[in-house]
Amino acid sequence: MVHDMEHRKDLAGGSRPAPRKVGEAVRRLREAQHLSLRTLAGRCGFSASFLSQVELGRASPSIASLDRLATALGVTLGEFFDGMAAAGPAIIRPAERQALHSGWSRARIEALTPRNPECWLEALLITLRPGGASGSRLHVHGTEILALVFEGEALLTLGDASQNLEKGDAVMIPAGTRHRWSNKSAKAVQILKITPRVL
Repeated sequence: MVHDMEHRKDLAGGSRPAPRKVGEAVRRLREAQHLSLRTLAGRCGFSASFLSQVELGRASPSIASLDRLATALGVTLGEFFDGMAAAGPAIIRPAERQALHSGWSRARIEALTPRNPECWLEALLITLRPGGASGSRLHVHGTEILALVFEGEALLTLGDASQNLEKGDAVMIPAGTRHRWSNKSAKAVQILKITPRVL
């Protein structure tokens, strides 16, 4: 089985907090549901040894693999972030955004919305470095996705067709549509991704 993984690299910079470790989030969510590594592995299609490597910080899943893990855990990707619960209107300054790092995808994932049970939308800002991609293969998401290229240029593959999206371009991706994001340019690309919280 081929896994989307690569050793962790640090993308933290400036005054922003360092990216949280994906493995810690996976372990927190798994243990909260009293799941064994073997049980979670059976749900998401990865091996228990791979998940163990993820939890120990020795492997970094791609964005697509994180989506699969979130689905298997019955949560959204935004729930990999903790400590962001807020009631009512919430302002999240750039320097306060929590982030996760995907070494395989060469990406930084930042949470733009707090964990609020009254909020039905989840917004993430994904920064793909040159050569980065959401996964090795096309993947599907359980809900529809609204995406906006916030900065740079991204290649979006939908089924058998690919489109170059530039700054300001937006796309609505229906639930269950096979897709893949990649950055073929020499500069980082930022993609704003908005999804419903209900899986």
